[in-house]
Amino acid sequence: MLVLALDTSTPAVTAGVVTVSADGVTVLAERVTIDARAHGELLTPHLLAATESAGVTLRELDALVCGVGPGPFTGLRAGMATAAALGHSLGIPVHPVCSLDAIAAEVTAGEPFLVVTDARRREVYWAAYDAGGTRTRGPEVSPPADVDDPARVAAGQQAPAVGRTVAEPAYPTPAGLARAAAGRLLSGATPDLLTPLYLRRPDAVEPGAPKRVTTP
Repeated sequence: MLVLALDTSTPAVTAGVVTVSADGVTVLAERVTIDARAHGELLTPHLLAATESAGVTLRELDALVCGVGPGPFTGLRAGMATAAALGHSLGIPVHPVCSLDAIAAEVTAGEPFLVVTDARRREVYWAAYDAGGTRTRGPEVSPPADVDDPARVAAGQQAPAVGRTVAEPAYPTPAGLARAAAGRLLSGATPDLLTPLYLRRPDAVEPGAPKRVTTP
């Protein structure tokens, strides 16, 4: 199965073409740039460069996998909107993946671990996993000091902030995204809804009633 994997939930703008089979995941080509302000600008060029480097066309894809966060609104929506548009135009399924799960799929700690990414505002997104990479808690958002799981190892961009032994990777990879979705891809299951994981209410809110400025 030929799969395009995308993620814009972190400062990494990630696109890659992989094959997924019962024997595992093989990366054919990938493009990754660390730039938190260039998700919208770089994602499409990255995915086109990855397909060209892999020697395939978009029409040959069987499915897409897209990281759905947790992550900040602007970056996350760039990847999800691109994946949704491609899936619709190509008539292929788009499978959402928790971006923390994609990182966890690449961790080889040999013991329970955390995945921790940047939530800004002096906070982190995090989740806990068992030694086999199955999520056991989260995702949650909190200050680093409030991450109260006993795991001694952490992966993800903000792993150093929680004072654990640091493991790789720092960001979601095309291989990790595909591995996190492999079961559903190979089973032919209907994709879940492409729903973003923000974990916060938006900063913008509807204005309330105007305040009275004169005495009745």
